[in-house]
Amino acid sequence: MNLTDLQLIGKQAKEAATQLALLDTNQKNQLLEHMATAIENNTEEIFQANQIDLNQADTNGIKDVMKDRLKLTEERITAMAEGIRHIGQLKDPVGTIEHMWKNEDGLSIGQKRVPIGVIGIIYESRPNVTTDAASLCFKSGNAVILRGGRESFYSNQLLVSILQEALSANQFSPYAIQFIDDTSYETANEMMELTDDLDVLIPRGGAGLITHVKENAKVPVIETGTGNNHIYIDKDSQLDMAIDIVANAKAQRPSVCNACETLLIHKEVAAFFLPALEEKLVELGIELRADEWASEYLPSATLATEEDWSTEFLDYTLAVKVVDSIDEAIAHINHYNTKHSEAIVTDNYFTAQKFLDEIDAAAVYVNASTRFTDGFVFGFGAEIGISTQKLHARGPMGLEALTSTKYIIYGEGQTRK
Repeated sequence: MNLTDLQLIGKQAKEAATQLALLDTNQKNQLLEHMATAIENNTEEIFQANQIDLNQADTNGIKDVMKDRLKLTEERITAMAEGIRHIGQLKDPVGTIEHMWKNEDGLSIGQKRVPIGVIGIIYESRPNVTTDAASLCFKSGNAVILRGGRESFYSNQLLVSILQEALSANQFSPYAIQFIDDTSYETANEMMELTDDLDVLIPRGGAGLITHVKENAKVPVIETGTGNNHIYIDKDSQLDMAIDIVANAKAQRPSVCNACETLLIHKEVAAFFLPALEEKLVELGIELRADEWASEYLPSATLATEEDWSTEFLDYTLAVKVVDSIDEAIAHINHYNTKHSEAIVTDNYFTAQKFLDEIDAAAVYVNASTRFTDGFVFGFGAEIGISTQKLHARGPMGLEALTSTKYIIYGEGQTRK
């Protein structure tokens, strides 16, 4: 795909965004319902397209844990359709007046939520990102240009085609949702330079993709995240709770960005807790990589390297370290983490508050699994990604995070002296 083709896609998206911004909430919701129904009505075709992607994954030797991200089941396709419907039921942020006040000149000044415009998304592997991103952008009044990875190419291409056909059949521009059918690095790089057409670019995927987009994009970027996430087990914690939380955060779905990658444990409970944790984690197929201190209590563990502390494994691998204190745990986390999701297990209120205050991350938990960092779980319907930066949006990005604001001012003939 050449730059001229991308520019045409961008131009079409801008025109569609102008039309989309004029739709009221009921009109958007009706179109979302048509899109959800279209997904359900094409379940068999989606299965077939997804099977092509899965067959190629087998040929290319992709790990089973990563194929799980790619695979679509009947349940997952139904969930995609229901996810679109749920977004339709959410409160529309567009047009909301968040503040209104009168200044000394008698001007009534308000801050109004408006769409961003055209959003570009570069993502990998998971086909459900296609429907989540498309429906979130549509509901928030934004046109979207999607560039998925080659692993899920056929699934993504068909899903976008189904959504576009639903829009066209209901007399709305199909260019509100577009798909770039070229997965080459050259096309991705050209997309990063569409400054006249894209208002913002959002990468969703591994560390390599996100770093490349950050370093090369000329379009403004919202960084979404890799998750080198930690759980710290404090000296004032319960063993059963710690085992349940660590097992869930590591093993329930290890290939996602809110899974735990490193376990830190206070020295005073290491000798008692670690053997019990090892028994449970080994049963779940977890490979342990431990520092020298932790290795004394973990016979199955291999010695951790410096690289392990900064690695997002996205697999059944967990790094383990014994620490002297809460202060050492916080220092380690803030040094190695990716600002995504961090958790402490403790019964001590003051220790918990210290952890909440001093950990630098988008989501910080006390006595809960990091796996809860999710737009649906937080009540946002779905998410465009987990933002790990601090400007514009942070954490799971729902509808409101896909809007901007403008000031509206009412006067009665005032002029400035």
